[in-house]
Amino acid sequence: MFEAVEELIGEHAGLEKQLADPAVHADQANARRLNKRYAELTPIVTTYRAWRRCGDDIETAREFAADDPDFADEVKEFEGRREELTEKLRLLLVPRDPSDDKDVILEIKAGEGGDESALFAGDLLRMYLRYAERSGWKTEIIEANESDLGGYKDVQVAVKTKGGGGATEPGQGVWARLKYEGGVHRVQRVPATESQGRIHTSAAGVLVLPEAEDVDVEIHANDLRIDVYRSSGPGGQSVNTTDSAVRITHLPTGVVASCQNEKSQLQNKEQALRILRARLLAVAQEEADKEASDARRSQVRTVDRSERIRTYNFPENRISDHRVGFKAYNLDQVLDGELDPVIQACVDADSAAKLAAAQ
Repeated sequence: MFEAVEELIGEHAGLEKQLADPAVHADQANARRLNKRYAELTPIVTTYRAWRRCGDDIETAREFAADDPDFADEVKEFEGRREELTEKLRLLLVPRDPSDDKDVILEIKAGEGGDESALFAGDLLRMYLRYAERSGWKTEIIEANESDLGGYKDVQVAVKTKGGGGATEPGQGVWARLKYEGGVHRVQRVPATESQGRIHTSAAGVLVLPEAEDVDVEIHANDLRIDVYRSSGPGGQSVNTTDSAVRITHLPTGVVASCQNEKSQLQNKEQALRILRARLLAVAQEEADKEASDARRSQVRTVDRSERIRTYNFPENRISDHRVGFKAYNLDQVLDGELDPVIQACVDADSAAKLAAAQ
């Protein structure tokens, strides 16, 4: 482990020299890339230096303890501190997801269960909006297709850090937390439309995509087919009167994105391009990394009650994450945005699996 750290320290020093050269900043894209890597390595370098200093402190305390037993407690204190730093360093060396600093586009789709599923999709949207608010993130609904009873057949929302364009600290982006939400979410409760008081089971699918920046995905105008059509559904004066809705098809891949929520055709085109770019980034990452491909494909294969990652049981006020065995009886609070303990259980399980694989 420590041989790898020494190499990273050398890389960190090299990056520091490069970033001190004004000529490097003439190429903004390259400067951003170097800055990002430098920021990723800084916590590792800082922790390793603290680990080394703690080792020196242990040796010093042991020398004093040989003459004065009162220093034995200090030896134990420093040894405990070094164990903490060793574990922190091991976690920092776990291979990280390169998309962790990115913002996301989150899609929620109603599945089996009809109107009840659409209402549950609305509950999930509210949960994520509340969680984003608690986390200090910004949200923007890009496209929404409402159901007759007030839920959502499908909805797409952008979630981003306050500054936009990703996190200010490595690994603290929206994707680092919300990537664990992709999959089928199952709900068990008495629907509002149920007159006999029977508990029904329905499901909604959640798909989470890291939002791509212009530098992430190159899109050529000649590769796009842009169709305009008349918007449908509730809306402003432009709905059903002008061809403002936009559907964009990426011809090489067949990936499609559409938007009709905005008032103008230009605004809808910009939003559809944003969705398309995120979807193409996911496709590119799948092709580049087979493991990532398997993970993303498994998010939502079919919105079926049997293919679930999580169950929301209203009668018992229970939430269960079936991937990591997490269970809690505070469903009402989770739906109000207190999602961190559920997500942290997934983060911890993921880190433990990566640590085990690295050993």
